[in-house]
Amino acid sequence: MPLTVAIVGRPNVGKSTLFNRLAGKRLAIVDDTPGVTRDRALADSNLGGLTLKLIDTAGFDKGPPGSLIARMAEQTRAAIEDADVCLFVVDAREGLTSVDQIVADTLRRSGKPVILAANKSEGRANPTFEAESYSLGFGEPIAMSAEHGIGLAELREALAPFTDDEDEDHDQAADQSETDQVVTADDEVKPLRLAIVGRPNVGKSSLLNRLIGEERALTSPEAGTTRDAVLAEWRWGEREIVLHDTAGLRKKARVSEKLEQMSTRATLHAVRFADCVILVMDAREALENQDLMIADLIAREGRAIVLAMNKWDEIKDRQAAFKELREKTDRLLPQIAGAQIIGLSALTGEGIERLMPAVVEADRIWNIRVPTAAVNRFLEHALSRHAPPAVRGRRIRIRYMTQAKARPPTFVLFGNQLNALPEDYLRYLTNGLREALGLPGTPIRILLRSSKNPYAES
Repeated sequence: MPLTVAIVGRPNVGKSTLFNRLAGKRLAIVDDTPGVTRDRALADSNLGGLTLKLIDTAGFDKGPPGSLIARMAEQTRAAIEDADVCLFVVDAREGLTSVDQIVADTLRRSGKPVILAANKSEGRANPTFEAESYSLGFGEPIAMSAEHGIGLAELREALAPFTDDEDEDHDQAADQSETDQVVTADDEVKPLRLAIVGRPNVGKSSLLNRLIGEERALTSPEAGTTRDAVLAEWRWGEREIVLHDTAGLRKKARVSEKLEQMSTRATLHAVRFADCVILVMDAREALENQDLMIADLIAREGRAIVLAMNKWDEIKDRQAAFKELREKTDRLLPQIAGAQIIGLSALTGEGIERLMPAVVEADRIWNIRVPTAAVNRFLEHALSRHAPPAVRGRRIRIRYMTQAKARPPTFVLFGNQLNALPEDYLRYLTNGLREALGLPGTPIRILLRSSKNPYAES
């Protein structure tokens, strides 16, 4: 079992920088502005052979009850509760503050083991810091620089006593067994990677919390509460799910602040990371231009998609509303025609039970592989109904088609002069594949392979 390590401390001491350093990649947004991190972030790590599960937390600060700052502090307390060890990060340059003392009191009351890390130690430390640090009661601090990677060996030595020595022996045995047998990708049951995206303030974080049954992501009536992509591991029935809540995507022209630009990049990364994407819309104003742009982005990335109409409980004539949504979706988003539409309310839980079956079905279609014989029966029928046009007096000849891969379904068309096929004929084939082979709602790609003319000049 990995050792769960919660990285805690007051705002702007370098927790997210250390989280990224230990994770080996830029997962958390880092900026000089205090309070950038708001939700817990998770990552797996291997530090000198120690298997770690990292939890990045919001900066611990004082705030009135019910305020965003107070709820961020509650998220940090939940991370401490889940952790095996807490890594208490302080700023060696600035020295200790009253907020550091509050964090220390919270950690002492938790009863969890604490390792004190003095970050930003690459320069000249505060002259009183060394004496002050011992007053916290957590022993000698580890001099570190998350930005420059200093002190990682010492951190590993401090974490080692909290790990199970048997785990290392087990890992070595597992490594040895891997050399004795070949495991194919098909033999592995991988978690379903699921991203929740949409415009700001449509209820993405509320939906995440409703699905997993706890307040994992902060919610607020104000737009832009979520900044980092929030990762949550969850089990639905027998299926392992890795959920990503994301920051709202606004029109590119309106994204001006540096933090929002970084949040947008994190959201785009989450879409590329995902197998399936839930596009959340406000049912009262669904399929606006920004919704269509986000759906097109998901389709261009080749991800399975489910459309979630939040605040469905506020719709009066639901049958008429659903009929209109179905017609508009298939007309405005032909690249995902037939995508499942689920009306729900993240606030009350209405309709939530229909969401995950729709996600699993979308993932099944996204992974489907069709026999070549069935593909070519479709092609023969499609060509007999509507032959490709002629180019400069010569008819385009399509010989056969095969499926090259799934995730998303990708087909290769073989023939001559295929580069001259008009877009409307490719759409005709795409729509036919979707209908004939049972591929509703998933992006379909067609690659063209033209045979060479043996009489052309070399």
